[in-house]
Amino acid sequence: MIRTIWFLAKVAIVVAIAIWLVERPGHVSVVWQGYVVETSFAMMVLILAVALGAAAVLYRLFRALWTAPSDIARYSRRRKRERGYRALTRGMVAVAAGDAGTARRMARKADGLLDEPPLTMLLQAQSAQLAGDEDAARRYFTAMLERPETAFLGLRGLLNQALRAGDRVEALALARRAQRIQPDTPWLLATLVDLEARAGDWAAAESTLQQAVQVGAVTPEEGRHRRAALLLERSYEAERRGRDDAADGHARAANDLLPGFVPAAARLARLLVKAGRTRKAMKVVQRAWRQNPHTELADAYREAIGAYDPLARAKQFQKLASYAPNHVESHLAVARAAMDAKLWGEARSHLTKAMEIEPSHRVYALLAELERGEHGNDEAAQTWLAQAASAPADPAWTCRACGHPAHAWSGLCESCGAFDTLEWKSPSLALHLTAGEHTRTGANTNLPTVIEAAR
Repeated sequence: MIRTIWFLAKVAIVVAIAIWLVERPGHVSVVWQGYVVETSFAMMVLILAVALGAAAVLYRLFRALWTAPSDIARYSRRRKRERGYRALTRGMVAVAAGDAGTARRMARKADGLLDEPPLTMLLQAQSAQLAGDEDAARRYFTAMLERPETAFLGLRGLLNQALRAGDRVEALALARRAQRIQPDTPWLLATLVDLEARAGDWAAAESTLQQAVQVGAVTPEEGRHRRAALLLERSYEAERRGRDDAADGHARAANDLLPGFVPAAARLARLLVKAGRTRKAMKVVQRAWRQNPHTELADAYREAIGAYDPLARAKQFQKLASYAPNHVESHLAVARAAMDAKLWGEARSHLTKAMEIEPSHRVYALLAELERGEHGNDEAAQTWLAQAASAPADPAWTCRACGHPAHAWSGLCESCGAFDTLEWKSPSLALHLTAGEHTRTGANTNLPTVIEAAR
């Protein structure tokens, strides 16, 4: 609509000028080289307009002919880039679809059409990996290191290859090299924390972890848990080197950072016992027991009061249980102490309550020990052990990555090497059934083993 109005306006202007010239005739005479040209003023204006139009057309034609070679070359380059990008896109789609043959063909075609190594080399490397040619992929990734704009992509490719091959030493070196190029890359920081922890470089892992939390690669809650695990490993390392003060400081920092974290509280309590500060150790366990009653805390508490006589130990465990009176671990801890003090009635009462809350292999084993200790009744003990064979498995430190149970907490899984993946939970059913078979097939000779496990 606007264009139509503008066109009509221009036509009206031209008509108005033509009418104005017709109504005002004039005479123009041109003398040049002995020639005399006479015409009206309106005709002269028309001739000039036609001449200017012809000149403009000739100029544009000349310019088009003059720039034709460069325009043709530019058009050819544009078409070539379009074909190259189409090949690149088809190659990426083929990689995503798992079509190795098409991916490699498109990679070669894109490389011939495009002069953009960051894209074509990456596609070539990915297509080689898809075809199972890791050596060719490594060559492409290594070649990418020679260009600043592709160095990070090359390092990432080589890093992934090293991780798949299980070469953690090479992976750690590549990750640190990549961090120098892109220091705040979230996925890289998370990977680097894991690699440094697996390498036992606890201090470096702690520093990288703090940076990972800052950039959002690790959530604050996960960061606190992982840092507590790192601090505990630093505590163990310091103790091995004879630096007891540092060991105590790291364990204390872990316990303060994550209250209720059983490995930290138990570790700190044992270090305090070692230093002769048993009262302080008892308070550490009591504070942790309020939040998370646990068999390892009970073991640490037993070490702290080891110098007490059996009756005094039983009273101390009653005090500990008062911080979580309805928890199954409280009843088991008091029952264990009562049995040591030969308080059979109290032990039976707490084991009965534990049975009502959460029947488990450990509860039945302690009931079997109670029958032997109080009455010397092997037959009744074997009855309890038969029930223990089919009872729910006792929880253990179990890796959530591979499912392997560990004898004790550690920052690294002893099976798969994963960092900070041990959780207190029941192990797999197969492991429990295997343990149950040993219990069922044994007689009195197996009883001490089962009882020792219950302790």
